[in-house]
Amino acid sequence: MEYNTSELCNLYADSVDVLEPMLSNYGGRSSFGGIVVTIKCFESNGIISETVEQDGTGKVLVIDGGGSTRRALIDSYIADTAAKHNWEGIICYGSVRDVDLLEDIELGIQAMVSIPVGADDSNVGEADLAINFAGVTILPDDHIYADNTGIILSPDPLDID
Repeated sequence: MEYNTSELCNLYADSVDVLEPMLSNYGGRSSFGGIVVTIKCFESNGIISETVEQDGTGKVLVIDGGGSTRRALIDSYIADTAAKHNWEGIICYGSVRDVDLLEDIELGIQAMVSIPVGADDSNVGEADLAINFAGVTILPDDHIYADNTGIILSPDPLDID
């Protein structure tokens, strides 16, 4: 589904939070949205790999990677696995790699920067907790919408009709 965050902000100005503009689009979808699933981890993507193997229909994985630009949390394997399990997208306060491959995967991906160094695959991190980055607190089961203009967050689903 296509989302227009500018239009959503016009319609719901008093009920949405806008993430600070610090992320860029790396995925094959420029617009995506859904119910938030949260992860907090640092330079380790084992918990991310496990999570994207679950059914992601209608969901967006939001990762607090501590803003690390030293190791990529998202690579083509994780993105491809997420797409195969119907995730709408991944928003990562951290880094990605394999950017030429990511743009061909039918998945929304927003992250800070790219770097060729991958994260280790240990299972260090936490899931389903409140995370805070880009000037907002993001809770599991919030609703998040992203496009090339920005990312907005709402406690309730937004009617886009």
